[in-house]
Amino acid sequence: MDTMQANHPQYFATVARGLESLAAQELVELGAKSVQPGFCGVGFRGDRKLLYQINLWARLPFRILMHLDSFPCQDAQDLYRGIHRLPWQQYLSPAQTLAVDATGKTEALNHSHFTALQVKNAIVDQQRAEFGERSNVEPQHPDLRINIHLEQDHCIVSLDSSGSSLHRRGYRPALGVAPLKESLAAAIIRLSGWQPDQAFIDPLCGSGTLPLEACLIGLQRAPGLFRQFGFQTWLDYDAQLWQSLKAEAEAAQALHLPMPIWGSDRDPDVIEQARANAQRCGVTDHVWLEPMDLQEVQAPTDSGILICNPPYGERLGQSEDLGAFYQALGGLFKQRFKGWTVFVLSGNRLLSQAIGLKSCQRIALNNGSLPCQLMKYELY
Repeated sequence: MDTMQANHPQYFATVARGLESLAAQELVELGAKSVQPGFCGVGFRGDRKLLYQINLWARLPFRILMHLDSFPCQDAQDLYRGIHRLPWQQYLSPAQTLAVDATGKTEALNHSHFTALQVKNAIVDQQRAEFGERSNVEPQHPDLRINIHLEQDHCIVSLDSSGSSLHRRGYRPALGVAPLKESLAAAIIRLSGWQPDQAFIDPLCGSGTLPLEACLIGLQRAPGLFRQFGFQTWLDYDAQLWQSLKAEAEAAQALHLPMPIWGSDRDPDVIEQARANAQRCGVTDHVWLEPMDLQEVQAPTDSGILICNPPYGERLGQSEDLGAFYQALGGLFKQRFKGWTVFVLSGNRLLSQAIGLKSCQRIALNNGSLPCQLMKYELY
């Protein structure tokens, strides 16, 4: 590593388990240096501009953490001392609010709430001694969100530059019953190899996450354009740099998609939600969203990519005969989507067998805490 890179801050992008190497690829494309996939995340280096850029453009991570320090830590005293000696006045003024997120544990520190409390105490005790006043705790929207991770008798201290999770793009207050996270939808689209000049359809689109993410990717629209970030309330926030990066992102957007994107669902209320979400992220002219029963769905072109996330029986449709539903899905693919490539995300192996087609590839993914498989079918 050259000395320039070594001087750059160290960051860690947290991602869903199983997406580490895909996220590493995305970070390299966005200019990250010294990229190292780890467990549920990717380490990398870069300057402040890169930190802002990755928050603005990355589609797969949940949070971008900036590494402050790590120290040996077995018990509450070690934790308090290690946190207390850090120069918090560089990152937080008493007029600002804070929140502490704690993950992991040691033998003595095995309760995340207690860990977070110790960290908060160490910081505010330092502030009181230095300024005679202290920061208040604000769990929801703090000015500074501090991330503590305990692992193998070590404490890693980071600042959360993202604020709320990056999968919350800001366009989707309207959710279906079992929504797919935007970051997972983007990962599935990336894994499918879909390109904007190919037709794209989701015949079970719910509140529209897959078609809307495809629109944003196809239009080269930065996923962070609709939201606020944690770094915007940091003491060293560079508003001018941020505005210039946003302006560049806005200028980079494509005005048209070479091919429209389709989404349908049998529930008209859910399609109304999808349309509201499409309007919020400004893609109404690029996506076709209609209420439609599965048996009415037709392939809009001779070839393209179909991606869908049918119910697994975990949360949705437990009373229905899901086996028959998956069978009907397989029938639709065979009869109406010859020439297409189909991807089905399923969290239920037995149900996926009812599709009755032989998959040519299976990729293990997690939808939240549920282990799933993304199955690929080439339909000739």
